[in-house]
Amino acid sequence: MTQAIKVALAGAGAFGIKHLDAIRNIDGVEVVSLVGRELDKTRAVAEKYGVRHVTTDLADSVALPEVDAVILCTPTQMHAAQALQCLRAGKHVEVEIPLADSLDEAQAVVDEQRRSGLVAMVGHTRRFNPSHQWVHRRIGAGELRVQQMDVQTYFFRRTNMNALGQPRSWTDHLLWHHAAHTVDLFAWQSGGEIVQAHAVQGPIHPELGIAMDMSIQLKSSSGAICTLSLSFNNDGPLGTFFRYICDNGTYIARYDDLVDGKDQPIDVSKVDVSMNGIELQDREFFAAIREGREPNASVASVLPCYRVLDRLEKQLASQG
Repeated sequence: MTQAIKVALAGAGAFGIKHLDAIRNIDGVEVVSLVGRELDKTRAVAEKYGVRHVTTDLADSVALPEVDAVILCTPTQMHAAQALQCLRAGKHVEVEIPLADSLDEAQAVVDEQRRSGLVAMVGHTRRFNPSHQWVHRRIGAGELRVQQMDVQTYFFRRTNMNALGQPRSWTDHLLWHHAAHTVDLFAWQSGGEIVQAHAVQGPIHPELGIAMDMSIQLKSSSGAICTLSLSFNNDGPLGTFFRYICDNGTYIARYDDLVDGKDQPIDVSKVDVSMNGIELQDREFFAAIREGREPNASVASVLPCYRVLDRLEKQLASQG
C-alpha cells in the first residue's frame, strides 16, 4: 500500500483526541471519518482536525469504501463487538486497551483476525513508550534481567469522570483496563509466561459498582515476580509508576520518562522517532498495514494477558 491510509476514528473523547494529535505527525495517513456519541461535540472536534465525515454510528464509517482502517477509542464494553464489526467489514483495526472485558470476547476477536488476515492490534501502549522500550532493548541485548517489577497505578476517580474532567457514559475498571497494561508488560519484559497470579480487592463502590482498590501478585516462568497496586481512591500524584529491579541496576519508568535507582534521568529521546507512546503505537499499526505483517501488540500476542485477567476475575469472584 503506497497511497495514504485512510482512517476512521471512533470515540472523540479524551483518548480519541490523543490519537488525532498523534496522527498529525505521521505521514501518509488521513483521518476521513469521526464517530462520536454526541453529534454536535463530534462535529466540533472534526472541524478542528479537518475530518470531513462525522457520524454517531460506526456502521456509517465502516461502510465508506475509502476507509482502510479503524481506531477504536470507545467505551471498554464496546471494544470486542466493534472490533469484530470492523474486521467483518474488511477493515484493519486498532483497539484501545483493553481488547475486551471478558476472555471469550477477546478470543472471538483473535479468531476473526486469523480468519480475515487483517491487521488487528491493541493499544498496549507500554510496549511503545520509549522508557519501556529502552529497558526491553537492554533485556534483549542480554544486559539486563528483570528480577522484580513493582508497579503503582493510582487515580482519583470517586465520580465517573474522564481524563478531561468530563462525565463518562461508562465505568472504567481496575482489572480489565488498568491491570491489563502491567500484566502484559510484565510478561513482555520478563520474557516468560505468567505461571502464578493472585489478587485481592477492596470494597465495591456503592454507585460505580466496581472495586476502588486492588492488589495483584504475578510470577513469570523466568522466575521474575511482579507486585501491582491499583487504586481509584488516591488523592495524590496520579498515573502509573513502574520500578524495574534488575540484576544489573534499578530503573523507574513513568510513561515516556525514565530514571535510574538514584533518580538520575536516562535520556530516551533517541530510542525511537518520537517521545510520544501513543504516536509510536499508531506508527506500528500503520507500518504493519503497509508491510502486511503482524504488529507488536497484535490481538494474538496480547491474548495471554486476557487469560490471566480471566483467572484473576474468577479468583476475586470466589472471594465474595
